[in-house]
Amino acid sequence: MTVDSSAGSDTAPLLVSTPADLQAATAGLLEQVRAQRPAGTRPSLGLVPTMGGLHAGHASLARAAREANDVVVASVFVNPLQFGDPADLERYPRTLDDDLRLLGGVGVDIVFAPSVADMYPGGEPLVRLSAGRMGEVLEGASRPGHFDGMLTVVSKLLNLGLPGTAAEYRAYFGEKDAQQLAIIRRMVLDLNIPVAIEGVAIVRDDDGLALSSRNRFLDAEERRAALVLSRVLHGLAEDVRSGRAPDLDAARAAVSAEPWVDLDYLEAIDPASFAPVAEGAPTTAPVLVVVAARVGAVRLIDNMLLPAVG
Repeated sequence: MTVDSSAGSDTAPLLVSTPADLQAATAGLLEQVRAQRPAGTRPSLGLVPTMGGLHAGHASLARAAREANDVVVASVFVNPLQFGDPADLERYPRTLDDDLRLLGGVGVDIVFAPSVADMYPGGEPLVRLSAGRMGEVLEGASRPGHFDGMLTVVSKLLNLGLPGTAAEYRAYFGEKDAQQLAIIRRMVLDLNIPVAIEGVAIVRDDDGLALSSRNRFLDAEERRAALVLSRVLHGLAEDVRSGRAPDLDAARAAVSAEPWVDLDYLEAIDPASFAPVAEGAPTTAPVLVVVAARVGAVRLIDNMLLPAVG
């Protein structure tokens, strides 16, 4: 089994790089837990899939998994199928040593960090999952093929981590990537994958900016400009709390007026189906407002759930 303690910490997780080593390590830890429990009780496994470049938002995912499960596995894999632009793939941060320190600090047991050849041993997969209509709008329209690539790798990770009927199984994803989370939940439902999908709330910096691995590429002026995204979302939420219909046109204008910011979309959608909802009317059911914009050379997304009124 491949083991690496380069995280430099007494709490360094076990680092494995092949699917066989992952399954062996997971089975071994679950068996240790099972042996200490009364007969008939099931241990639990929590999986935290990531692409690395980790920050406090990822730590919150791992912490949620640690609090609810006996064994916690995190994956670190930059999935080439999710990138339409080779330059964007090359630029994505790869910080495995720092990632191991962060994950060890919140109690992750195993880190699965495969190579592209480990994940796709036959080369680029000939068969992929399709996100269907949910993956053709918003992020899917702006990044064609992104969600198909995401589902393909997430389905592989879920299956590689599958502990069988002898253990409970949960996987953790951030609510910042709201469309991704909704599509994964639908995939698990439609394909009968035996895992509970747990969403974890957005983590924001003190200035309100949603944490992202891409934030490190913003300079000071761009970061200041990026704050308009969270600012307009909070403004829409305040509209609803005050009994007013959320004014999406005004929010779009505010984003577009900000120097350095190029708005892609700002839409109100049903949080489960990602179907659009009528604008200008009171929100009688919870509505998710999603926004995406390019700030300088960096593409950022954010969202906020607006409460129902009445």
